[in-house]
Amino acid sequence: MRIRARGRSFLALVLSPEAPLADWLTGLDAQIARSVGFFAGRPVILDLGLVAQDTEGLDALQEALTARGIHMIGLEGADRSWTQLETWDWPATLEGGRASGAVDFPEAETDAPAPELAIPERAESLIVDRAIRSGQSIMHLDGDIIVIGSVASGAELIAGGSVHVYGALRGRAIAGVGGQPGARIFASRMQAELLAIDGFYMIAEEMEAALYDQPAQAMLSDDRVSVIKLG
Repeated sequence: MRIRARGRSFLALVLSPEAPLADWLTGLDAQIARSVGFFAGRPVILDLGLVAQDTEGLDALQEALTARGIHMIGLEGADRSWTQLETWDWPATLEGGRASGAVDFPEAETDAPAPELAIPERAESLIVDRAIRSGQSIMHLDGDIIVIGSVASGAELIAGGSVHVYGALRGRAIAGVGGQPGARIFASRMQAELLAIDGFYMIAEEMEAALYDQPAQAMLSDDRVSVIKLG
């Protein structure tokens, strides 16, 4: 039996709590309220480098994050010998990650509707005949997503098939969810914060500068997301 293995890259967020933890959690709650669904399904690494081992409330911090829907896959800046971490479910140590810079939380507009979840019963394309504003998330796992308009920074498109944006793509586009490596991402103006196909990611800093704000498509090639100019 031949054992097959391949690499897969994911973008993880790093949270760095600060004392007092009660105030930090209050601030986190306020941010989550403004950016509904921001942490949903996203892997998070917790960096405790800014707190001391005797910080009040540290023993209950992991449970508090779990209650807020935050999925912790890694832990940095702490040691198993810390008394307050004795009851923690200690995640596996992750090494070799590459920093990708600060991540801005999307600020939902006061008049923006709640994030949308669109999953039609039949496998067909979902056509969105309007712009997608910051903080909005459009999910369609049974086919392509077609947006007649722009996708703002902080917005997100998640498709089982391909993603087509007839405008500027400034937010995040995730295609091929559920194992469709042949899916693609098309944009009339490629300015994406993040592109992902079948679990493989590319962030804005990895895109060629010459392709920024140009008509372009993203595809999966040799387990890497690549972007090429349309036409």
